Amino acid sequence: MKELVIFDLDGTLINSIKDLGAATNFALQKNGYPVHPLEAYPMYVGNGVNKLIERALPEDFRNKENVELLKKDFKEYYDSHNTDYTVAYEGMPELLKELQDKGIKLAVASNKYQAATTKLVKHYYPEIDFVDICGQKEDIPIKPDPSIVFGILATAGIKKQDVLYVGDSGVDMETARRACVDSVGVTWGFRSAKELRDFNAGTIVDTPSQILQLITL
Repeated sequence: MKELVIFDLDGTLINSIKDLGAATNFALQKNGYPVHPLEAYPMYVGNGVNKLIERALPEDFRNKENVELLKKDFKEYYDSHNTDYTVAYEGMPELLKELQDKGIKLAVASNKYQAATTKLVKHYYPEIDFVDICGQKEDIPIKPDPSIVFGILATAGIKKQDVLYVGDSGVDMETARRACVDSVGVTWGFRSAKELRDFNAGTIVDTPSQILQLITL
């Protein structure tokens, strides 16, 4: 049985795509750029706010200066509106509670900036005592670099073979591969099952209950 489960946040624990899209569109519109339908945003997210904004900008305007300018406006809006439409995925609160009751340690590893990661995890999962909640920090490379996972392992005091990493994207599966931990790809998130297979997901599940079965084998 696994001793620690590390969860991605957006697309795994919470469906946040509408709020992410609305914040990005706010920043784009404020600076005179065209906005995108919210349905386009699942393919823009997953690599942190800088990459989200870069992808949303018109190709000829994708430079560091514009990204930093729009990121400021994005955060201004998102910090006040990041729970407008976001919801926990069905079955996830119950899964995490059951894992916690079984004595399994839980953690979050996200490319969302740290302040928003902490706020959203505590808002949607207030009853869960995570051993670590890790978002994007200036001094730590973003996923798929495995540094975020290594930091969680050090905090939790758990060996790699006793860890399961759960996420919804190729970035997550690559993070797990580089960290040399077992991975589970979930199909209810922002990316396709094909992407999960292409990035060598250890297992692919369609419901949270299937994760419980894997962990307790």
